[in-house]
Order: sequence, then C-alpha cells, then structure tokens
Amino acid sequence: MATASPEIQSGQQHFEIQYDRTVREEIETFRARAGQFLAGQISEDEFRPFRLKHGIYGQRQPGVQMVRCKIPGGLLTASQAGQLARIADEFAGGRAHLTTRQNIQYHFIPLAHVAGLMHLLADVGMTNREACYNTVRNVTACPLSGIARDEVFDVRPYAQRVAYALLRKDLTSNLPRKFKIAFDGCGGRDCMAGAINDIGLRAAIRDGRRGFRMSVGGGLGPLPVEAQLLDDFVPEEHLLQKCEAVVRVFNEYGNRKNKNTARLKFVMRERGFAWLKEQIEREFSRILTHGGIAWPAIVPEGFGGYQSVPPPLGDGALLPIIGAPHADTAWLDTNVAPQKQTGYAAITVKIPQGNLSGHQLRALARIAATAGDGLVRVTIEQNLLLAFVPLARLPRVHAALEEAGLADSGARQIEDVVTCPGAYTCNLGLTKTMELGAALAETVCLYHDPQVRRLTIKASGCPNSCGHHWIADFGFYGNARKIDGRELPYYQMLLGGGYDHEGVMRFGLAVQSIPARLAPEAVSRVLDHFIAHRRAGETFREYVIRHKVETFRSLTASLAKPADLFPEIYQDWGDNEAFSLKLGRGECAA
Repeated sequence: MATASPEIQSGQQHFEIQYDRTVREEIETFRARAGQFLAGQISEDEFRPFRLKHGIYGQRQPGVQMVRCKIPGGLLTASQAGQLARIADEFAGGRAHLTTRQNIQYHFIPLAHVAGLMHLLADVGMTNREACYNTVRNVTACPLSGIARDEVFDVRPYAQRVAYALLRKDLTSNLPRKFKIAFDGCGGRDCMAGAINDIGLRAAIRDGRRGFRMSVGGGLGPLPVEAQLLDDFVPEEHLLQKCEAVVRVFNEYGNRKNKNTARLKFVMRERGFAWLKEQIEREFSRILTHGGIAWPAIVPEGFGGYQSVPPPLGDGALLPIIGAPHADTAWLDTNVAPQKQTGYAAITVKIPQGNLSGHQLRALARIAATAGDGLVRVTIEQNLLLAFVPLARLPRVHAALEEAGLADSGARQIEDVVTCPGAYTCNLGLTKTMELGAALAETVCLYHDPQVRRLTIKASGCPNSCGHHWIADFGFYGNARKIDGRELPYYQMLLGGGYDHEGVMRFGLAVQSIPARLAPEAVSRVLDHFIAHRRAGETFREYVIRHKVETFRSLTASLAKPADLFPEIYQDWGDNEAFSLKLGRGECAA
C-alpha cells in the first residue's frame, strides 16, 4: 500500500493505512498464538475461542483446519475472485467451497499455514474475522441488488456499512451464540430467507423515505423458528441503532450456560415476543439518548458493497436473450435473466454443491472483468452470479463458461441441490451430504415436468441445518441406524418446506428416515405420486398437506426398513468401506 506523507494523504488514504496496519497486526497475533499452541505452550481449550473468532474451524481430520472467509453482502471484485483462486491453489489443493451464507471456505489447511493465507486475503481487503464463533456472522444481501426488475432500492450500501460497523466490536465479538443478519431489496419475493435470520431486513419506502421492514428471532437448527415482525418500517437513519438494540438484548439475555438453547429464537420462545419487543425498544431508546455504535463514515476498500459500473452496451446489445446465436437454449432458459437495465443480462453460474476449483474461480474473475461489471456475486444457493453482461456477449460468455466446466443449465431447478460438506470435513457431520447431493441431482435431472423442475432439494449432514433442509420442497438431514447390529447411514426426509402462496416461510414436514443409498428412490416415488395426483394450480406444499404425512410414509415404508439388504446399503455415498459413525467435538457453539 502507498505510504505518502500524512499531509498529502486524503482521509480515505489515511484510513486505509491505519486499517491495514490493524489487520496485519491482528494476523501476526494469530500467527504467534498458533505457534504457541503448536509448541504446546497453550492448551486447545485456551486456543479454540481465539481461533474460532478468526474464522478458523477444526476438522474431523486431525492437524488441519477449515478456513472460512467472509464475503460481506455476497459481493466480490474480479481481483478478489482471482486472489481466492490463488489461495485455493496454494493452500487448499485447488478447491474452494461456497456456503449458504455467502462465505467461501477452504479445507485441509495446516494451522501453521493459516496466517499466510490470511495475509493474502488482507491484500485484497478480505477477512476471516468473526466468520465463526459467537459473533455477528457474515451479513448477507440479495445477489440481485442493483439489477432486479422489482427492486425497491439497492440494499448493498446498507449491508456493507452494517457489516463493517458491527465488526471488531466488544458487543458483537463474544455473544451467547452466533447472530445472523440478512438484507433483501426485491419487492415481490424473499431471495435471502430473512425469516430464518436473527434479523431480516426488507427494503421499504414510506412517504418517499427509505427504510426497512425488520423481523427478528428466526433460525433453523434442530428446532426451526420463523422470525416475527418487529417493525413494519425502520427509517434508514435508524437502521444501525435498531440492529444494535436487538444485539444488545440478545447479549444480555441469551443463554450462556447452554449453547444448545442460546440463539435469539430461544429467548423469544421462552420469554415471548411481546417481552422481546419491549426490551428491544428500551435499548433502542437508550441508544438514541446516550449513543451507540456509529455509522462508519469510511469503509475499507474491498469490504463488500461495491457500486458496479456497467460496461458500454456496444453493437447488438439488444438482441433477444432467447434465441441469441450460438448459446445453449436450455442454459439461456434457466441460467440467464434480463436486468432492469436495458440490454443487460444476469447469469447464474451453477456450482454443484458449492464446490469449485481455483481454475474455475480464475475463469470467473476473468469473465467478470472482461464481459461484466467486474463483480462476482455469491448466492445462498451456493451458486455465483455475473451481472451486466451485454446480451450480444452471451454466446461468448457461454463458451468461456463451457471451457471452465461451468456452463451447466438448470440453475435454481430441482437438480441444483444445496448441501453442506457434512462428514467430508465437519466434526458434527453424520453423513457425506455432498455425495448424496450429486446422487439426487443425477436422479431428478431425468424429470422434465415443468412443475417438478421448479422444486428444490436441500440436504444437511446432521440436524443443524447448514444445508437449509427445513426450507426445501425435499429436505434431508443425516442420521444413523443399526440393522442386524450393523450401522447404516440414514437421512430423515422432509417434504413441503419453503414459501406458501402468501410468501410466508414454512418448514418441511418430517416423513421418515431412509437409508442413504435409497434416498434417490424415495424422491422418485414422491415425484411420481405428485405428477399423478396433484390438482390443477396446486403447489407442492399444498399437495403434501392434502395427502398428509401418512401417505408418504406408506409410499416409502419399504425403503425405511428394506427387506433385501445389499452390500452398498452399509456404505455412505462416495464410500467404498462400511459406514461407521464417527463424531468429533462440534465447534459451531464453542
């Protein structure tokens, strides 16, 4: 970074230098503490909270770490995407994983290498800080911000400033449990599942003023709870103070003795929403009177929330999307959508189970820089989105994506399965969810019925719901059972999650547990029944409720306790050896 004399530095330059110094010192402190731990000078219990606060998780494999990087608002510059590709290649065997909270994470990183990785992130303005632990986690925002046709207003600047304002604060870095915030600016849909966040914020305009509809207390895990409406309209000037008020109440009343019941949703369940609202309003008044966390006047370069600058349209930009020459028709139908800006398209790049290579990240960075607005957006469905692509360039972009192995159609369709890593790396994972996701995708891609194509599948390797299994048409979470004294990997199947016809979040209904190897067959049986017995205009959830859980239990009963056992049934997807339940110490609630 430039080191011009203070008298000629702008306020931004001076701020950037001070911020960079703080970050570099923080990284070197981490390096020193990690060295002490590796040398046996401090214990695991002493090191663990410090490590987690810096976004570094333990894995079920000894001696290596999972490194999670925050992407505030889900926005990356092309240069940041390129740097993430470099990190994948140099530190993580060429692999990276996108999460359902717009993070990117790397696996199998030796602890001694973590500080070097963190410096590479800092080089492009990115951080691991508070990506894990009992903190305000990554603040998410709709990837369609700034481009959606039904957008109320662009929420990216608000998400950026709230995320930065709450970072590295005493209040927000040692909470009773994790805390999640989501922003959405679309008018006709909920792109960010605000109802499952501790704070959900939807853009609203009242009497010509910008503000937000605020809900609180949502969350998934083994016991899902839908957020409740706290305020129909929070003016933009009071947004940060209202968020801080909610965090203060959670900090004071969250259960620090039992991490399993420590989330804000449990405070709301135990004390009632009326009580919770009263306490939040009390704290809000105190903040207005005595002050609180201030809106940041300056945000570091590279810290999310970028304002994109569209490239010139050029000749042929107004070609129709459908029927554009030399581009795959199915890809155009499912992965490409027009923006509110005339002549541009947004492309959803399907990333199977959120896994991509350094080569693919580098290709996406190059495409974003040369054919789009220089940004790569991350979705909570573990995909990436490129915006401001002139319509005339779609064939060339498709060819470039095809060369990188990223031109699959079917984005946001039934075969676009969402999963967590599961037992591949997670200490709490019971089953290898990503391998199940691939098996399910292979099964359901054979269905061409339009209503089936619009359904969703989400899976988690345990009940904690990192894969959002509660809010999918088909949800699965891993468990285990014994048959004839031998352990088998199983999945609990849920049906009918998602949004109802009024746009209200609904959780899936538990059907029964199915052996992992038979889960695709269970999905096929339900889909075949749906096609044969649905009513005109009926949603999948309405169909599930009308037929009741008992119908689907009967439909899949022969799978739940199969009469004929075969060798593979004792193996998880992706394994060649018999399944054995192995759990480490979970760190989600450390």
